Order: sequence, then structure tokens, then C-alpha cells
Amino acid sequence: MSAKPNKSSAHLSITGYSTALFSTWYFIDEMGILFDCGDGVASGLLQKSRSPKHVFISHADRDHLTGLLQFNQLNARADLQIHYPADSGSFPALAAFFEKFDPHVGGTIWNPVDSSSVIKIRSDLSVRPIANRHIDPQKGRKSFGFLVESVARKLKPELTGKSGVEIALIRKEHGEEAISTVSTKPKLFYSGDTPIEEDGRYDNVETLIHEATFLTHDEIEPDNPKRNKHSSLDQVIPMVAGSNVQQLILGHFSSRYSHDEIDEAIRLQIAKHKLQIPVYRVLPGMLVRDVLSNQETMSPGNLT
Repeated sequence: MSAKPNKSSAHLSITGYSTALFSTWYFIDEMGILFDCGDGVASGLLQKSRSPKHVFISHADRDHLTGLLQFNQLNARADLQIHYPADSGSFPALAAFFEKFDPHVGGTIWNPVDSSSVIKIRSDLSVRPIANRHIDPQKGRKSFGFLVESVARKLKPELTGKSGVEIALIRKEHGEEAISTVSTKPKLFYSGDTPIEEDGRYDNVETLIHEATFLTHDEIEPDNPKRNKHSSLDQVIPMVAGSNVQQLILGHFSSRYSHDEIDEAIRLQIAKHKLQIPVYRVLPGMLVRDVLSNQETMSPGNLT
């Protein structure tokens, strides 16, 4: 029997394309968020490419940002924000080029972010950049994953029992902070390109989108200074098994692997580590619409 999506999590409509070296992007419809903007994002989303209000670019590798030219030309407006690593000089250069190349469009806000940033998406939703080690940190913090959190305000316990009039008076005199506290809950984490990070950043996340460029860690070249760091499938699955993630989406596989090779490797890793959550994948060269609905989950029950 296949693992089933967690019923406590609201369904997310996620469209994505992710093939290492060529192009990566994921659109979360309900949140109006686009993670990365590789080639083909506008043609892949068509009219929905006008929906994102926030674009989060994990780093400046070309396969994660070269779709921006057409995307921005179609969507430049005052409420469109492109968030990028503050230490990366590529993005101000891109913004300056776009201004000259498409002088008839404008309004896009280019927002540099770092590990202290909190980007408010809605009153109940925010995004925090989390630095990773894909690019050597000695060169600056130029590579990020992004954590989406739900945000809720709760009445302070000491005010329980007070009337609405009393609470409104306290708010008027002392502000919202005087009557309520903010609580957050991890909803979704987009890893970006990254080596394995085992510092607890993915703990209790409802949906994790994680790269798995290689199938085995012995294919990674950790000592090659010219190579940015990536993850392998046989590192990701055991890491997730200890993180209380509720559902996993794997992508950014190298096109050196066939679809059957990838699926078999996923099944074997799930069985080996007794992973009991739904696992989905975006295979090389495939545009997947509504990732969480339009494909069979990978689980031990599917091994036969």
C-alpha cells in the first residue's frame, strides 16, 4: 500500500521542472511563490506565469535564473518582487541589463536578502532565507534555501477572560505586541542546490523540496574546488528519515540517469531506511504539473 499524503497539510498545487545543469524552477500556486527561474518557466506556466508575486532565486547559477528575462518582461509590475542573495553581484547586473533591454517594462522590486531577512508574503505567511554551502561560504553567502512559515497571532494567556472592549483598549494604548504573541510553523522548505545539511533546518517541515543531483555520494567530488557542492539520493533519504518531514519532493537529478534508474534507486533507499512518508519526484526533462497529485508516490509498498 502506498504512503498517503498527510491529511493535516493543505494540498499545494506545485508545478515544477528540475534537471541538473539545464533548468530548475518550482511554482507554488496557493502561495504565489516561484522558487528559482530557470529556462522555460514562462512557457511551462503559460498564463499562470503571471501569478507569482514573489520570486526567490537560490543562487546565480545559470540553470536557476536564465528564465528571468522572459518572465520579467511578461510580469514586471509594482507588486512583483525578486529576492536574491545579497552577496551576489550577478543580480544588480541583471536588473540593470533588463532596464536597458526592456525599457518599456518596469516596477519590479529587486530585493537583496540574507540570513536575517524575513519576507512577509501575506499576513499569515512569511519566508526566511537559510544559507547553505553550495557555494563556498568564504566567497560570501551567495546560496540559499528558503523556509516558508505560517504565521499566527495568539492572545496572551494573561488576557484570557478579559472582554473585547478591554483588549481593544490595551491594543490602542500599547499596540498589538501587548496583547498577542506570534507563533510560526514550518510549512515548506525549498533546499535550492546544496550539499546535505544535517543541522535540523528541515525538522517538522510539512513539504520538503530537495535536490538529489547524484544517486550515490561516491559520485560527488568533494575536494574539487571548481565544483559547487550538491547532494546525493543516498544522503537525502536517511537525512529526511530523521527530520520528521511529512512529504518529500525530489528533483535536480542529473540527466546521466534514466528515469527507471532513478525510480529504482528511490525505491531501494526508501526500503533501506524504512521511510514511511510520501515521496514524489521531478524526473530529468519532465515538466510536472501538480506534483502532489499527478504521479504515484514512491513507497516500500510499490517495490513489487
